[in-house]
Amino acid sequence: MAGRKGSFGCSIAAGALSLVVGCGAAAAQGAPPPAVSVMPVVSRQVTETGDFLGRVTAIDKVDIVARVPGFIEERLFAEGQKVKTGDLLFRLEQATYKAAVDQQRANLAKAKANAVNTALQLQRGQELVRNQNIPQSTLDQRSADDAAAQAEVMQAQALLEQAQINLGYTEIRSPIDGRIGLALYTVGNLVSPSSGTLATIVSQDPIYVIFQASERDVLEYSRKIAESPNKSPHATVHIRLPDGRMYPHPGLTEFLDVQVDPTTDTVAVRAQLPNPDGVLLPGGIVGVTIERGAPRTALTVPQSAVQLDQAGRYVLLVDPAKKVELRRITTGVDQGRDIVVTEGLKEGELVIVEGIQKVRPGQVVTATVVPGN
Repeated sequence: MAGRKGSFGCSIAAGALSLVVGCGAAAAQGAPPPAVSVMPVVSRQVTETGDFLGRVTAIDKVDIVARVPGFIEERLFAEGQKVKTGDLLFRLEQATYKAAVDQQRANLAKAKANAVNTALQLQRGQELVRNQNIPQSTLDQRSADDAAAQAEVMQAQALLEQAQINLGYTEIRSPIDGRIGLALYTVGNLVSPSSGTLATIVSQDPIYVIFQASERDVLEYSRKIAESPNKSPHATVHIRLPDGRMYPHPGLTEFLDVQVDPTTDTVAVRAQLPNPDGVLLPGGIVGVTIERGAPRTALTVPQSAVQLDQAGRYVLLVDPAKKVELRRITTGVDQGRDIVVTEGLKEGELVIVEGIQKVRPGQVVTATVVPGN
C-alpha cells in the first residue's frame, strides 16, 4: 500500500513539473519582442571645429590718475556706469591754479610792456647813431635789450600756457568710451600723480578673447587657409559662456602671436567680438570654438547610439526585417549631441538610441522612431 502511495505521489509531482515547464515554454513563445527607440542616420551640413579656453580682454583699459596735486572737490560719475570720451569724472580744487593763471597773465602783460619800451629805445638809437649823436656800442646794447625783452615775452607766454594746462588738469575727463569701475579716492582726499589710480575704465564693445593654440593647430589652420578659395586669414569663433549657453554674437580671429610661448609650446590667438549688451566681462574665462573649415555634408548619428569595445566603435541597427544588426563604424568630429560617421553607415538606416542594453544582434525587436535633435 505504501509503495502504491509513493508511486501515486511521484506521478502527481511529474505531472506538476510537466505543467510548469509547458507553461514556461508557452510564456517564452508568447513574449513580445523588446522595444527600442531608433533614429535615422541623417545627412547634414557640418563644420569642423576646435575647442579652447579663452580669457576675455578689453581692447582699451585706462587707469585714471591725477596729473596735478589737489583736493578732490567733486566726483561726477556713478561707479560701474558707462562713460563717453570727454566726460568729466573728477574735479580738483581750482582756486590755486586759477590764481597761477592770473599771475602768469600779469607777467605776460608786464613783459609785453617792457618789450614795447625796448623797441622804442632801439628805434631812437638807430636814428641817433645815423647822426653820430650816440656811439655804436649804445645802439648795440639797446638792440640786445630789445631781444631780451622779446625773449621774456615768449617765456611769460609759455608760463601762462603751462598754468592754463595745469588748471585744465584739475578737471579729470574720460579718455575713452567704456565702463568705469570703483572710485579709489573719495571727495576731500588730497591726490597727486604719485597717488596712483583714481579709477579704471575698460572698453566693452567690441571686446577681445585671447586663447592658446598648439603649433599643430596653427600649422593645420595655415594649410586650410592656403587651400581655401578666398585665402582669408580670419576664422570664425563662437563663445560658450560659463553657464553653458552659447554667446549669440560670433567673432573673427584678427591676431596671431609672432612667437611660441616656450613654457606651454602654444601660440596666442586673439579674436574680436561684438559685445553690445556687456555680457562678456574683461578678465572672464570662456569656452572658444573655432571653425576650422568651410561647411560640408556628412552623415551624423546621436552620440548615445555609439558604443565602444575592444574592437572599436560600433552601433546597433534595426534592419528591414526588424532584426538587430551590429555595424562597425568610423567616426569623425563631434557636432553637439551628434557625431560625424565617415564609414560604416548609409543615410536613412535606423540606429538604436534607447534600449541598447536589452537587445543582442539577430534578435527581433519592436522599433519606435523618435525625432532627431
